[in-house]
Amino acid sequence: MMDLEKILKLVQTGDLDIDEAKKQIIKEGGSGPANLDLGFAQLDIDREKRTGFPEVIFGEGKTPEQIEAIFRRLMEHTDRVLATRVDAAKAAYVVANVEGVTYHETARALTWFKRPLLKVHDGYIAVVCAGTSDLPVAEEAALTAECLGSHVERVFDVGVAGIHRLFRRLELIRGANAIVVVAGMEGALASVMGGLVSKPIVAVPTSIGYGANLAGIAPLLSMLNSCSPGISVVNIDNGFGAGYYAGLINKNMSKRA
Repeated sequence: MMDLEKILKLVQTGDLDIDEAKKQIIKEGGSGPANLDLGFAQLDIDREKRTGFPEVIFGEGKTPEQIEAIFRRLMEHTDRVLATRVDAAKAAYVVANVEGVTYHETARALTWFKRPLLKVHDGYIAVVCAGTSDLPVAEEAALTAECLGSHVERVFDVGVAGIHRLFRRLELIRGANAIVVVAGMEGALASVMGGLVSKPIVAVPTSIGYGANLAGIAPLLSMLNSCSPGISVVNIDNGFGAGYYAGLINKNMSKRA
């Protein structure tokens, strides 16, 4: 395969006709080298140039071999790779076969960095978790934000059933540029937090709770119906989406500073 610049130079010199150039560009992914065809996956290797962060691997539904293959190809084009929703068995396979990959068990995520991960943005993000059972989602959010270059302060097990625990950590939370609030059961922590802070909140409902929790539907609706302003809500158990969003907020706040 030829890269796009080489194709255009050959057209310019007359060594490649337009029809053949079109075929070569299509082979490269339709718009130059931005698309990498693995057969079972089309890797968007130019995503980092457009959005500031490379494509992330969603591990659920993929085989260990597919995750490994995608990991290896992304490693050729970026300095960091993140895979989410990877169970322990798949993670063990990838870690054994790809040098330098780390498994974060609680977050259920795999990471690889070409060089040590740096906190490149000023300020920090607070990831606030209602209960210990919500930790996998909270850790996914925290790890994602860290991969985007943000410092993260973790404030765990401060749900409304023992709200005095939250007040002890409130000064730290208020100092953050963005706050991720992770809660299951009825999801009340997001509304409480919205009445106490002046920073944007990303609320994450989790599927943790008894029957009427409805696998996260109850806290999702509670967060969407919150009377506290300044709250955005992501999907059930979507720690990645919350961490990414908070990371963008912190990144842009750092630019302004």
